[in-house]
Amino acid sequence: MKRIIVLASGSGSNAENIISFFKKTDSIKVCAVLTNKKTAAVLERCERLETPAFYFNKTAFSGSDAVIRLLKALNPDLIVLAGFLWKIPASLIKVFPNNIINIHPALLPKYGGKGMYGGKVHQAVKDNSESETGITIHYVNENYDEGAIIFQAKTTVTPSDDANSIAKKVHQLEYEHFPKVIEKLLLKDGQ
Repeated sequence: MKRIIVLASGSGSNAENIISFFKKTDSIKVCAVLTNKKTAAVLERCERLETPAFYFNKTAFSGSDAVIRLLKALNPDLIVLAGFLWKIPASLIKVFPNNIINIHPALLPKYGGKGMYGGKVHQAVKDNSESETGITIHYVNENYDEGAIIFQAKTTVTPSDDANSIAKKVHQLEYEHFPKVIEKLLLKDGQ
């Protein structure tokens, strides 16, 4: 069985979607969710979905090897960032090379980088009168949103769209594609 660990910082809607998607299969399982926020709504979702969840602080994440030790013990085939906002330390990337992926709510390389997440991205898309936006699923490297692109999907942006309506369109793409891309990555080459 392939094992997924999800890292999330917020509401956890993508984490819930991924957990629910893989509850339908015997070959892939979300083994745990890790969060850096004690009050993250993803913790309530995990409890309801009977998925183990762990909280960690900044010291455990980037000031020691505590999170790396936990991840090694959980033995993931893939680490999935789903609304996780902290930069991944090089030490973690080194232990899990090409095994950490992220989803970004824009068509990278546009609207990526430090501080570009969630509503900030959608507002920037609106402010720049873009005619399309979308999602990018990519490998994680040492820089925000600069890892190799795995998959992109697009949606149109109309002049009447505001940041909230753009967010809804992007969330639909996330929910539709993220679990399928994860599944394809884990089952590639008949592994």
